[in-house]
Amino acid sequence: LIGTSAAIRSIEEEVACASRSNAKVRITGESGVGKEVVARMIHQRSQRSRSALVTINCAGVPDTLLESELFGHVRGSFTDAHRDKKGWLEQAHNGTIFMDEIGEMSLRMQALLLRFLENGEIQRVGSDRTQSIVDVRVIAATNRNLLARVADNTFREDLYYRLNVIHVPIPPLRDRREDIPCLFEHF
Repeated sequence: LIGTSAAIRSIEEEVACASRSNAKVRITGESGVGKEVVARMIHQRSQRSRSALVTINCAGVPDTLLESELFGHVRGSFTDAHRDKKGWLEQAHNGTIFMDEIGEMSLRMQALLLRFLENGEIQRVGSDRTQSIVDVRVIAATNRNLLARVADNTFREDLYYRLNVIHVPIPPLRDRREDIPCLFEHF
């Protein structure tokens, strides 16, 4: 993190706290404020740093493909599924998965993610049984107001509280102008 503002110091403290824990983290802020940078810092400073950090953009993957990418699939489950494939959650076993733009996820995918968060079980698309149980730390980020989305029934309240164990808000640069010289010097 680059800057000397009180906001940067506060983020550093939250990163240190989150790094010592395996708790789920929700990072919020406008687009471009550095949510992924903070997620990487938390992972790199954690006990999981020797395992994978898998990063996904939930808004960039169509809902029909997101389930297969997250949970994997078995051979023959759909056209072009010529072999079994591990999903991103299995690939992140013992590591961290960073789910950017979590607020864009459909209600159906939210329900599937919630079920995974409750028990760690992976059921690949097309399978009739649980494939494995994985240990993955979840860091989620959004530029959306998830409480407002909960109020208008576009985001599950139970998932919101499951993800909101540690909250790291990142203010925009316009609210921490004293960091501009540091950023200018860095870049």
